[in-house]
Amino acid sequence: MSGHIASLIQIICIAAIPLIFAITLHEAAHGWMASKLGDQTARIMGRVSLNPLRHIDPFGTVILPLLMLSFGGFIFGWAKPVPIAWQHLRHPRRDMALVGAAGPAANLLMALFWGIIAKASHLVFISPHTQDMLRSTALFIHLTSRFGIMINCVLLVINLIPIPPLDGSRIVSSILSPQLARKYDRFEAYGLWIFLGLLILLYFTNSMWIILGPINDLIQWIYQLLALPA
Repeated sequence: MSGHIASLIQIICIAAIPLIFAITLHEAAHGWMASKLGDQTARIMGRVSLNPLRHIDPFGTVILPLLMLSFGGFIFGWAKPVPIAWQHLRHPRRDMALVGAAGPAANLLMALFWGIIAKASHLVFISPHTQDMLRSTALFIHLTSRFGIMINCVLLVINLIPIPPLDGSRIVSSILSPQLARKYDRFEAYGLWIFLGLLILLYFTNSMWIILGPINDLIQWIYQLLALPA
């Protein structure tokens, strides 16, 4: 038991910063894009901020990821949704897609950022001139960076699933006819249950590769792009 707790603490230390900032910057990106397109709601409410405390959802950002980490395997989470007044956007239908895409785009940039950090820390770690203490620090940074790549790829892919209120649904809604978009958006009230139902269905039909495959492909693309060791 003590070994499991020690291992869990190590994982939390590695995962905490990448996870919090992956979720925080994802939401801040929505607010930033909305402010650029005419809606200042998020900015007025202080949500266009890099301060994690403004975005953290106690369950989605802290409790759920901790539970998932403790059981191992798949890790996911969310922050408090950024308030968007769609009617304030200059071109609501087009801008809805841009605001929706801003979050996953932020995750892609963060995954690349963590990839660069992983590359640099790996070079420090393998250098024969690196002292032991610095090598230990480089290893910790490298492991943290690898988790940063992973969690941002997870958030990017999952948020592009077109189930309201995930970001992919905003993009789909913007290209549907207004009548179809209104009907489609009504599913948002049941979106969480639909998403959970989808995960359960995929799990029990051995079809999780439908989600995990694109995540793995994206991770591998970043590793190959930056020539990172597997």
